[in-house]
Amino acid sequence: MGEWVIGAFINLVGSIAINFGTNLLKLGHNERERYSVPENEGTTGKVPLRPIIHFQTWRLGILFFFLGNCLNFISFGYAAQSLLASLGSIQFVSNIAFVYFVLNKMVTVKVLVATAFIVLGNIFLVAFGNHQSPVYTPEQLAEKYSNIAFLMYCMILVLVVALHHYIYSKGELLIAVYGQDLRPYWHMLLPFSYAIVSGAIGSFSVLFAKSLSNLLRLAMNNGYQLHGWFTYSILLLFLSTAGFWMARLNEGLSIFDAILIVPMLQIAWTFFSICTGFVYFQEYQVLSLSHSLFTGIGFLDSKIEVPIAIPNFDLTSTRYKRVARRVVPQAVRSSHG
Repeated sequence: MGEWVIGAFINLVGSIAINFGTNLLKLGHNERERYSVPENEGTTGKVPLRPIIHFQTWRLGILFFFLGNCLNFISFGYAAQSLLASLGSIQFVSNIAFVYFVLNKMVTVKVLVATAFIVLGNIFLVAFGNHQSPVYTPEQLAEKYSNIAFLMYCMILVLVVALHHYIYSKGELLIAVYGQDLRPYWHMLLPFSYAIVSGAIGSFSVLFAKSLSNLLRLAMNNGYQLHGWFTYSILLLFLSTAGFWMARLNEGLSIFDAILIVPMLQIAWTFFSICTGFVYFQEYQVLSLSHSLFTGIGFLDSKIEVPIAIPNFDLTSTRYKRVARRVVPQAVRSSHG
């Protein structure tokens, strides 16, 4: 049995645990929102929201989310980043089950059809994806971070993040001002832009986790000393990007429905994780033309059907109105400034 099989299995278990934790986080936010609704219909105000950490369901979700990420971190030492990131789409399959049993949401036929395509796409990815996972020295890892292609890729990502952050900020302001009179395309554009910013930055935690896993593997097999500026720098970057991803995920779950935002976040995270791994580790060099073609087909097949299963988002929802109000005072101050 190849090491990549072990890594893929650990990653699948970890991804399912992450998705279960994500749905528990969402359930905690739902409970928090429910407790804020006044018991008497004649009451005009709302009960002040309690801090989310006070809800046991949310705390349990954090635990599963943490354990799942630990398993994924271990898996990076056994398989290529592009392969493991692609397998992350299993979260959309498990998300359907958890949304039904945990959040009591209905699952439509088109969701089940989309799920079948995702499973088929994952079969292609496992069969034709990169099965190699070489161990790099710290000098080789550092050199890859200064590679021209990787630096250009990072510059492109900066532009992508800036553009989608602007789109989201503009949409948030328009919703706060115009409400339900907004154009219909904002129903998908708003969560999409939120997911792109989250995934583009948060997916770098996968790259840093892969680098740390590589260093740990090197230390165990070759006696490499982990005490060094490079190790601590990668660790700091990993904690920063992983913390950003966790914060964005938690905020997104408080704003959008889980069956909407979880697939979008997962698509963005997977796409940018694969691209980052291909550019940084140059994993495309070990794939033949036919393997690259079938891997691409597998990835598209596992992602192209996901939008079919994503429902429209209600821009007038109570949760989003509460969040959108934050930008109104800022807009007023700007207009008078």
